[in-house]
Amino acid sequence: MTYPTTIDEYAPIVAGHTIRIAAPLERVWQLHTRIGSWPDWQPAITEARLDGPIAPGTTFHWLTAGMSINSTIYAVDAPHRILWGGLAHGITGLHEWTFTEDGDVVVVRTRESWAGTPVDADRDNLAAVLDDSLSAWLDALKKTAE
Repeated sequence: MTYPTTIDEYAPIVAGHTIRIAAPLERVWQLHTRIGSWPDWQPAITEARLDGPIAPGTTFHWLTAGMSINSTIYAVDAPHRILWGGLAHGITGLHEWTFTEDGDVVVVRTRESWAGTPVDADRDNLAAVLDDSLSAWLDALKKTAE
Protein backbone atom coordinates (compact mmCIF):
# COMPACT_ATOMS: atom_id res chain seq x y z
CA MET A 1 0.00 0.00 0.00
CA THR A 2 1.20 3.49 -0.84
CA TYR A 3 0.74 6.19 1.79
CA PRO A 4 1.04 9.97 1.55
CA THR A 5 4.51 11.28 2.31
CA THR A 6 3.54 14.79 3.41
CA ILE A 7 0.50 17.00 3.89
CA ASP A 8 -1.46 18.24 0.88
CA GLU A 9 0.11 21.64 0.20
CA TYR A 10 -2.71 22.44 -2.24
CA ALA A 11 -5.61 21.61 0.08
CA PRO A 12 -8.14 24.38 0.73
CA ILE A 13 -6.97 24.56 4.35
CA VAL A 14 -3.33 24.28 5.40
CA ALA A 15 -2.38 25.33 8.93
CA GLY A 16 0.85 25.16 10.86
CA HIS A 17 2.37 26.17 14.15
CA THR A 18 5.73 25.90 15.88
CA ILE A 19 6.59 25.86 19.58
CA ARG A 20 9.80 25.54 21.61
CA ILE A 21 9.66 23.08 24.50
CA ALA A 22 12.29 23.01 27.26
CA ALA A 23 12.41 19.24 27.65
CA PRO A 24 14.42 16.32 26.26
CA LEU A 25 13.52 15.15 22.76
CA GLU A 26 12.71 11.61 23.90
CA ARG A 27 10.27 12.92 26.53
CA VAL A 28 8.42 15.10 24.03
CA TRP A 29 8.32 12.28 21.45
CA GLN A 30 7.01 9.75 23.99
CA LEU A 31 4.27 12.10 25.20
CA HIS A 32 3.19 12.73 21.66
CA THR A 33 3.26 9.12 20.44
CA ARG A 34 1.68 7.44 23.48
CA ILE A 35 -1.65 7.93 21.80
CA GLY A 36 -3.66 6.06 24.43
CA SER A 37 -2.48 8.64 26.99
CA TRP A 38 -3.60 11.70 25.03
CA PRO A 39 -6.74 12.19 27.17
CA ASP A 40 -4.47 12.52 30.25
CA TRP A 41 -2.97 15.78 29.01
CA GLN A 42 -5.18 17.07 26.20
CA PRO A 43 -8.50 18.43 27.45
CA ALA A 44 -10.14 18.28 24.00
CA ILE A 45 -9.44 14.54 23.57
CA THR A 46 -11.69 12.29 25.63
CA GLU A 47 -10.75 8.89 24.16
CA ALA A 48 -7.76 7.52 22.26
CA ARG A 49 -6.72 3.98 21.33
CA LEU A 50 -3.75 2.78 19.26
CA ASP A 51 -4.21 -0.53 17.42
CA GLY A 52 -0.54 -1.54 17.21
CA PRO A 53 2.96 -0.11 17.13
CA ILE A 54 3.88 3.40 16.06
CA ALA A 55 4.54 2.33 12.47
CA PRO A 56 3.18 2.97 8.98
CA GLY A 57 -0.15 1.24 8.51
CA THR A 58 -1.13 1.23 12.19
CA THR A 59 -4.48 2.80 12.93
CA PHE A 60 -5.67 4.71 15.95
CA HIS A 61 -9.07 5.93 17.05
CA TRP A 62 -9.79 9.06 19.02
CA LEU A 63 -12.61 11.29 20.13
CA THR A 64 -12.08 15.04 20.12
CA ALA A 65 -14.61 17.85 20.37
CA GLY A 66 -17.32 15.20 20.10
CA MET A 67 -15.98 13.91 16.77
CA SER A 68 -14.92 10.30 16.37
CA ILE A 69 -11.79 10.07 14.19
CA ASN A 70 -9.99 7.06 12.74
CA SER A 71 -6.43 7.83 11.66
CA THR A 72 -3.69 5.83 9.97
CA ILE A 73 0.00 6.40 10.57
CA TYR A 74 1.64 7.00 7.18
CA ALA A 75 5.28 7.71 8.05
CA VAL A 76 7.53 7.59 11.12
CA ASP A 77 11.11 8.67 11.66
CA ALA A 78 11.36 8.30 15.45
CA PRO A 79 11.91 10.55 17.34
CA HIS A 80 11.88 13.25 14.66
CA ARG A 81 8.78 12.94 12.48
CA ILE A 82 5.35 11.37 12.30
CA LEU A 83 2.67 11.74 9.64
CA TRP A 84 -0.88 10.47 9.97
CA GLY A 85 -4.22 11.10 8.39
CA GLY A 86 -7.54 9.82 7.24
CA LEU A 87 -11.11 10.69 6.43
CA ALA A 88 -13.35 12.05 9.19
CA HIS A 89 -16.81 13.51 8.70
CA GLY A 90 -16.12 14.16 5.01
CA ILE A 91 -12.77 15.87 5.64
CA THR A 92 -9.53 14.31 4.44
CA GLY A 93 -6.88 15.36 6.91
CA LEU A 94 -3.12 14.91 6.76
CA HIS A 95 -1.14 15.83 9.86
CA GLU A 96 2.65 16.06 10.09
CA TRP A 97 4.71 16.63 13.23
CA THR A 98 8.45 17.27 13.38
CA PHE A 99 10.67 17.36 16.46
CA THR A 100 14.11 19.00 16.25
CA GLU A 101 16.63 19.53 19.03
CA ASP A 102 17.98 23.06 19.37
CA GLY A 103 20.33 23.16 22.33
CA ASP A 104 18.30 22.43 25.46
CA VAL A 105 14.93 22.75 23.75
CA VAL A 106 12.89 20.82 21.23
CA VAL A 107 11.32 22.70 18.35
CA VAL A 108 7.99 21.09 17.56
CA ARG A 109 6.39 21.97 14.25
CA THR A 110 2.97 20.78 13.21
CA ARG A 111 1.33 21.20 9.82
CA GLU A 112 -2.06 19.90 8.78
CA SER A 113 -4.10 19.97 5.58
CA TRP A 114 -7.86 19.57 5.24
CA ALA A 115 -9.86 18.96 2.07
CA GLY A 116 -13.38 17.77 1.31
CA THR A 117 -16.97 18.91 0.86
CA PRO A 118 -17.35 20.31 4.41
CA VAL A 119 -14.18 22.37 3.91
CA ASP A 120 -15.46 23.72 0.60
CA ALA A 121 -18.76 24.69 2.26
CA ASP A 122 -17.28 26.47 5.30
CA ARG A 123 -13.60 27.13 4.67
CA ASP A 124 -13.09 30.17 6.91
CA ASN A 125 -14.76 28.71 10.00
CA LEU A 126 -13.05 25.32 9.64
CA ALA A 127 -9.67 27.00 9.09
CA ALA A 128 -10.15 28.83 12.40
CA VAL A 129 -11.16 25.57 14.14
CA LEU A 130 -8.05 23.81 12.85
CA ASP A 131 -5.78 26.71 13.75
CA ASP A 132 -7.15 26.85 17.32
CA SER A 133 -6.88 23.08 17.66
CA LEU A 134 -3.21 23.01 16.64
CA SER A 135 -2.35 25.86 19.01
CA ALA A 136 -4.12 24.16 21.92
CA TRP A 137 -2.40 20.83 21.18
CA LEU A 138 1.05 22.41 21.14
CA ASP A 139 0.35 24.40 24.32
CA ALA A 140 -0.80 21.23 26.11
CA LEU A 141 2.26 19.30 24.90
CA LYS A 142 4.58 22.06 26.14
CA LYS A 143 2.85 22.34 29.51
CA THR A 144 2.97 18.57 30.05
CA ALA A 145 6.55 18.07 28.83
CA GLU A 146 8.04 20.94 30.81
